[in-house]
Amino acid sequence: MSEAAVGILGILLFFALLFLRMPIAYAMALVGFLGFSWLVSATAAFRVVSMDIFSTFTNHSFSLIPMFVWMGFLAYHAGMGTRLYHFAYKLLGHLPGGLAIATQGTCALFGAICGSNTATAATIGSISLPEMNKYNYDPSLSTASVAAGGALGALIPPSVIFIVYGVAAGQSIEVLFLAGIIPGILVMSLYMITIYLLTLRRPSLGPAGPRSGWGERLQSLSGGVWEVLLIFALSVGGLFIGWFTPTEAGAVGATGVLLLTMATGKLKLNGLKQSLKDTTRTTAMIMLLVAGSIIFSRFMAVSKLPFELASWAASLELPPFAIMALILLIYLVLGFFIDALALILLTIPIFFPVAVDTLGYDPIWFGVIIVLVVAMGVITPPVGMNVYIIKGVSKDVPLEKIFSGIWPFLLALIVCLALLLSFPEITTFLPELYR
Repeated sequence: MSEAAVGILGILLFFALLFLRMPIAYAMALVGFLGFSWLVSATAAFRVVSMDIFSTFTNHSFSLIPMFVWMGFLAYHAGMGTRLYHFAYKLLGHLPGGLAIATQGTCALFGAICGSNTATAATIGSISLPEMNKYNYDPSLSTASVAAGGALGALIPPSVIFIVYGVAAGQSIEVLFLAGIIPGILVMSLYMITIYLLTLRRPSLGPAGPRSGWGERLQSLSGGVWEVLLIFALSVGGLFIGWFTPTEAGAVGATGVLLLTMATGKLKLNGLKQSLKDTTRTTAMIMLLVAGSIIFSRFMAVSKLPFELASWAASLELPPFAIMALILLIYLVLGFFIDALALILLTIPIFFPVAVDTLGYDPIWFGVIIVLVVAMGVITPPVGMNVYIIKGVSKDVPLEKIFSGIWPFLLALIVCLALLLSFPEITTFLPELYR
């Protein structure tokens, strides 16, 4: 059996283990170890695995993950999401579908200090859904808008998925953050337009709320938005300016949220304890996924499957964009079944060499495109992690009703993807200025 055939067999075994409900990190690690042992030797597999994991996790650059994750959980337990939604509600709530539109703005603002699509969906969902229920919003629109809006946490910096992609692909974290800003704003705008058009056509889907005066709007602005803007400017802004490394930016951001919320009395002791527990749990999950992906990527390297795939792609009499479309279709299908972080870590060793080395695409642009495609996976069946989170928040809404409301937002994501594919400058404009 050829080395590439062993690689394909390993991928099939991985999906079989997923079908048997083995955790994704363990499945990647087991398949990677067995495959490396088969192609090289068990002794070499033990040696390489132990050395790689030790050298990776003793690298101080990985400490930026718990820092940015903690910053998000501190903001959540300090109630920053509530104050952000209050501001967006006062500003946009009077429009047709205004509460759902305000939800998108809140998700984008909260994503600027959170970095997690699931945490964004859970936080904003618990705040906005009761308000939309109060104004008799159609449950399908209200729940789907929050589930889709949560995906903004994957695009708006500081994004945990961008961090993981940067580490896995060896790309600059700060450049990836810059590249995600315009696409994130574009997705938010397309979501807002989608909601407005839906409710303009059928006002019963999302009745307009009361109009707030400018005094109320300014009061709500001073009531909490300034905190987010200050933390974002200090942490992410300092990263772009060059004051901090990515690791230092995460530490500065987490410390800033901690000191600010404790000084204003908005973070209680129980909230602090819970934020530490949540951060530890989430960081451990990410690190296990990274460890599994390291082992799996070593197996892929010795199987030579990525290189065979790259050679095959180069031999096809197809333009590069057609091959890229095929890669994105594979990502979209896999995203139906695999969590976003795991999908990034699983596929980068396979498709990154094809897209960047063979087809010649910009690695930063490719990262944004992949994050956008996996963001579709968090709202599409059967996995649709954000949908299940919203189902947990709004237990009386049937799961199929939430999924039925997702399709207009999925169309908005497809439109955004088409724009980024047609006009790469949307993604590369800010990174080029930075460089």
